[in-house]
Amino acid sequence: MRYGAIDIGSNAVRLLIAEVNPETKPVQFKKEALIRVPLRLGDDAFIDHHISRPKFDNMVKTMQAFRNLMDVYRVSDYMACATSAMRDADNGVEIVKACQKIGIDIQIIDGGKEAKIIYSSHLQDKMNADKVYLYIDVGGGSTEISLFADGTLVASRSFNLGTIRILDNQDKPETWDEMKLWIKEFTKKYKHIYGIGTGGNINKLSRIANDKADKPMSYAKLRAIYQHLNAYSLKDRIHVLGLKQDRADVIIPAAEIFLTIMKVGRLKNIVAPRVGLVDGIIQTLIDNNLHK
Repeated sequence: MRYGAIDIGSNAVRLLIAEVNPETKPVQFKKEALIRVPLRLGDDAFIDHHISRPKFDNMVKTMQAFRNLMDVYRVSDYMACATSAMRDADNGVEIVKACQKIGIDIQIIDGGKEAKIIYSSHLQDKMNADKVYLYIDVGGGSTEISLFADGTLVASRSFNLGTIRILDNQDKPETWDEMKLWIKEFTKKYKHIYGIGTGGNINKLSRIANDKADKPMSYAKLRAIYQHLNAYSLKDRIHVLGLKQDRADVIIPAAEIFLTIMKVGRLKNIVAPRVGLVDGIIQTLIDNNLHK
């Protein structure tokens, strides 16, 4: 059987189609197709708090294409989740209704549910029960941070700090201060803390740092990569370094968020397991349908 996962983010919209093997214990899935469309809904949502007509139409066209692909792949169940940009847009519900007409049901989820879905992608398998972890998901519109100790969730919080929001100068100094205070408060009693990062930018930074996805990066290593990238103009990041156009700009504020969190939280290192919301959605569908 096949499941579909749609992630409607502030920077890009993604469709993951996965083949699920219910015979394995635990149930496993294999990625069959992953399509990413850089719609940049956040540019409208964070500045005007409204998705413009061209982006509204492109969103509906993208969902129609995703619907067609899921039909061709004979997807038996799917889930579509919209995050920060659709939360901030005053016509988010209108877009949901337009997409319902073409056969795509979208849930607009809050930061807490977004983090919970990503955890369900077996992030705990990456953790040693004896260690303390700060899990960080940086998106286009928000950053979710969660503290794990002794294998359990201690605290979790979503902040309106994201790459598109920063590029559009819609981040607020008080939000940065609030995030730093929260991190200090919840990490102060722990001596050694390790980072787990998710999102397209930390995945790319990890690939630049080393070939292995699960090899940790120190603060110094991440800062060196950030300084190297930031020394190039946006144009040269694309043409000289070979970054995609819609990655070359957002990777700078993403690195700044991760570096800030690592410094304030005194993280020894950070690892990028390369899982995200779409992986969590597939696992959520497995849990809902096959683990009843």
